[in-house]
Amino acid sequence: MRSIWNGVISFGLVRIPIKLVNATESHAVPFREIHTEDGGRIRHRKFCELEDREVTAQEISRGYEEADGTIIPITDEDLAHLPIPTARTIEIVTFVPEERIDPLQLGAAYYLAAGRAPAARPYTLLRETLKRGNRVAIAKFALRGRERLGMLRVVGEAIALHGLLWPDEVRAPEGIAPAADVTLHDKELNLADALMDALGEVGLEDLRDEYREAVEEVVAAKISGEALPEVPEPERGVEILDLTTALERSVRAVRGEPEEAGAERSPRRGTSRSSPKETGGRKSTSTAEKKTASPARKSTSKTSRAEKSKTSRAEKRTTAKSTAGKTPAEKTPAKAKKTAASRKRSA
Repeated sequence: MRSIWNGVISFGLVRIPIKLVNATESHAVPFREIHTEDGGRIRHRKFCELEDREVTAQEISRGYEEADGTIIPITDEDLAHLPIPTARTIEIVTFVPEERIDPLQLGAAYYLAAGRAPAARPYTLLRETLKRGNRVAIAKFALRGRERLGMLRVVGEAIALHGLLWPDEVRAPEGIAPAADVTLHDKELNLADALMDALGEVGLEDLRDEYREAVEEVVAAKISGEALPEVPEPERGVEILDLTTALERSVRAVRGEPEEAGAERSPRRGTSRSSPKETGGRKSTSTAEKKTASPARKSTSKTSRAEKSKTSRAEKRTTAKSTAGKTPAEKTPAKAKKTAASRKRSA
């Protein structure tokens, strides 16, 4: 592995020549920027503003820009005169238990390789000291134009260096946690512990980057001119709104246990979750039935009224015809009877 930085570890008066090597690598699928219209490669070239021409990497150095826009050139020789001991030194300042280090502070990881043959003995001494003390070393070092904080720990038979953020670079989690007070039941906590234990049986070495594999599959299909792979439809599982039920089913799923035969499916959104609301649902159903039934009754009553009115009209017409056929003398007794009847009522 190629070293990216050479220096020494300062362990009190002990100095250990080392080489800094990247401990990680990226397996992301590399893409290039292209011109959408014709597929031409897009390149970002570096131009000098004063000469308006492209310059090579050998012609480029660094500079500090002042508030008024003035650029002050800063050379490697200038940086070699930094008034700090960490310019080419990883200076160990303390030893602490590893649990004292907040994972939020962890940054890039490097391996420290012994620089020369004489460095093997002090290198091994530092490694064994870290092992026996069950601690990590906190150090300061300069890399890429700034002083950094680092943590030295043992990985196998090597010493690794983790870049650390400075304590004031880690934000406090204010306003992140839920503001409401939440009370958890023992059953929920026990089920969560069981789920954690079941998931803990999965080895990290068994995990893989499925997104990268999918991208490679799409790229391979494009190269070969084959049809693109079909996008799998997302699983449409039953929505579980009850936390305890969700935990129970999760534990069974991780363990590969079958679902319980009498397991109730969760209600859909918009429907009632508890018995009181279900009762309300029944009321609304009966109300709907009443509403549905009432127009029918109304229409039935309207129909009966219409039939009655038709019947009364027919009777009136029949009466009128029969009356029309009678003589005035025949009509008079009827009127007399009506008058007598009305007098009796008034009496």
